Amino acid sequence: MAAPPVAVPAAREWWLLVEPIHAVVYFDDGCRQAMDEVGMRGFWMGYFAGRAAPMGPVGPDVVGARFFNFHPERVRRAIPDAWSYADPQRIWAARRAGAARVLRRVVPDIEAGAAQAVPLLGQLVDDAVGAGRPLFAATRAIGAPDDPVEALWHACTCLREHRGDGHVAALTASDIDGIEALVLVAASEGLPDELLLDSRGWSAAEWSAAGERLARRGLLDGSGITAQGTGLRRHSEAMTDRQAARPFGSLDDRKLAELADTLRPMAASVFEAGIIDVPNPMGLPGPPPVG
Repeated sequence: MAAPPVAVPAAREWWLLVEPIHAVVYFDDGCRQAMDEVGMRGFWMGYFAGRAAPMGPVGPDVVGARFFNFHPERVRRAIPDAWSYADPQRIWAARRAGAARVLRRVVPDIEAGAAQAVPLLGQLVDDAVGAGRPLFAATRAIGAPDDPVEALWHACTCLREHRGDGHVAALTASDIDGIEALVLVAASEGLPDELLLDSRGWSAAEWSAAGERLARRGLLDGSGITAQGTGLRRHSEAMTDRQAARPFGSLDDRKLAELADTLRPMAASVFEAGIIDVPNPMGLPGPPPVG
């Protein structure tokens, strides 16, 4: 008798598994303290410098272009000043160490899980194509750390930045700029405008102007997102998913299922610990579905 088919997550489901492991750096006070300890002045300096550190001491225009949907002035308040307080290597080391401390605190048996997951994640990261994905390529080039939990976080970070680079490419291919992308997300997902305004630094006037631009293109109207706008959103998300799925073709279905079964309780534990708020600017809906 043939073996039963193996349930392998789709591309978006992989994002639901790796993003919570990565995202502890944005929500946990211990991670924020780790950035403060290396000299960062407040959350946003730690955010921009920590995430951009693999690219080296780049300027605000480079960071803003890659991070895509932040107001340029929010970036400029942090970059390049951050590099005068600590070099990128030191900032990156603090970021991954802070993440590992949180994961060890909230994920049961994280050491065993990391031992299982890291070799498989490492193969996915190594086999992924870096062309057109600057933040992914820079993050991968740093190399996996020796600490197994830091290595777990690093691999998940590489995969989420791989997806993020592809997502920016999909949106720009549809002639959508950063704030327009936020307005469309808020309209299609029912997120509060204030959540994205506050976290990304745009004013209400800029938000309204972006909505007017989208309305002129037929993507929004007085009732919210239009059928055309929904179609554009679906197209860009499908393109993002399609590109993000490519690294996972380097493992067979059984290894992918094994990896998913290892990551799923880790991601769930992060949510159960109350670390990640819902709703959140990343759009994570909550714990990953049971396999």
